[in-house]
Amino acid sequence: MELFQEDFSTEKNYLPYDGMVNYFGTIFSEEESNHFYLKLLNEIEWKNDEAIIFGKLIYTKRKVAWYADENFNYTYSKRTKKALKFTEDLLFLKNLVEEKTNETYNSCLLNLYHSGEEGMAYHSDGERDLKENGAIASLSFGAKRKFSFKHKTTKERIDFNLEPGSLLVMKGETQKNWLHRLPPTKLVKTPRINLTFRSIKK
Repeated sequence: MELFQEDFSTEKNYLPYDGMVNYFGTIFSEEESNHFYLKLLNEIEWKNDEAIIFGKLIYTKRKVAWYADENFNYTYSKRTKKALKFTEDLLFLKNLVEEKTNETYNSCLLNLYHSGEEGMAYHSDGERDLKENGAIASLSFGAKRKFSFKHKTTKERIDFNLEPGSLLVMKGETQKNWLHRLPPTKLVKTPRINLTFRSIKK
């Protein structure tokens, strides 16, 4: 099932079962969205992501950055990263997202996809460092991209078109029961920046 912005309701759970996803649509004007996109693109300390696959260290084209309210560690894809302290802009965005979602977050993993040819395969954010069943808020800037959920057992799929300046939240047992991905596409030629606010157990 594919969902478009005019269909959304912030109170609605867009997963049919076994989890919860709320979609807020665009929470910034086009001007505000462009402002934060350029600030993040130029001021965040981006690095190519690392993962260990079949025992080999792989560097991705996608770039990432890891920020938090403290300099603690976060481990995923068998690589441990030390967080940088939140910038003023990230603190502003975190506080706004907390107000919108009625949740709290202490960290943010940022992703930079240079074009539609860079994406993310199906996965779930189930790292042990994460708060169990904690909310993960996904804020998007730059290019519009499709974002997909697939149930781990039934294989049912839900697709979103994430607009620049839009906010989506995953919570409850979503990570236990659903996979999500950013499918690659040759139709998108411009970058997308994604901020995933989350809660790490200290």
